[in-house]
Amino acid sequence: MIRVCVAGVTGWTGSAVADAVRAADDLELVAGVSRSDPASYSSVAEALAAVEADVLVDYTHAAAVKANVFAALERGVGVVVGSSGLTAADYEEIDALARERGVGVIAAGNFSVTAALLLRFATQAARHLATWEVIDYASAGKPDAPSGTARELAERLDEVRAPDLRVPVEETHGAREARGATVGSTQVHSLRLPSFTVSTEVVFAGEGERLSLRQDAGSSAEPYVAGTLLAIRALPGRVGLTRGLDRLLD
Repeated sequence: MIRVCVAGVTGWTGSAVADAVRAADDLELVAGVSRSDPASYSSVAEALAAVEADVLVDYTHAAAVKANVFAALERGVGVVVGSSGLTAADYEEIDALARERGVGVIAAGNFSVTAALLLRFATQAARHLATWEVIDYASAGKPDAPSGTARELAERLDEVRAPDLRVPVEETHGAREARGATVGSTQVHSLRLPSFTVSTEVVFAGEGERLSLRQDAGSSAEPYVAGTLLAIRALPGRVGLTRGLDRLLD
């Protein structure tokens, strides 16, 4: 039995994950963390001091996730990270602490299977097409940019190679910001508009042709639940950081 603590237990995704953990025969929900719910613990540190947990699942927000992950790792608890807002440098720190404590962390910008397939197909395309940029769509109220899905995609593409930029960003005439943010070696353009949940698109281009790959999230948290449970079950025995749900699909 894997004992699970869910941070963000009253949130959109966290509540759905908590329900799925309760319903699973091999998982046990031992604690929930929510500042707005008096029936839950108010912090990860408080929850993990009070109960024995094997895995922390974090679906909170960008301002809280790093401290939550560190609080769990310091106590020897593995972590599944579903929150966005962590940078490549943050993940390096997390990997180092996880290895020091002998536990695992599985992080994904998006725990849906279609988002995992986007990562896989995009890295294949990057081996054959030298030019690409990423467009990150999210709701008007999303405070962090780019989204975790877009950041993870850009960093994963960087593992294949850097894209070919005909005009380097620093040589742009006019507002350089119009070329987006450079994540890894990829230009990422974040749109924040009503009616979007999270959508991530990568556009590849060659001479006389283009290829667009896009993943769109709907209005339900259901697509993220199965991937999160897969990560929880894959965590025991792992040491260090694993980034990307697609790493678990083989």
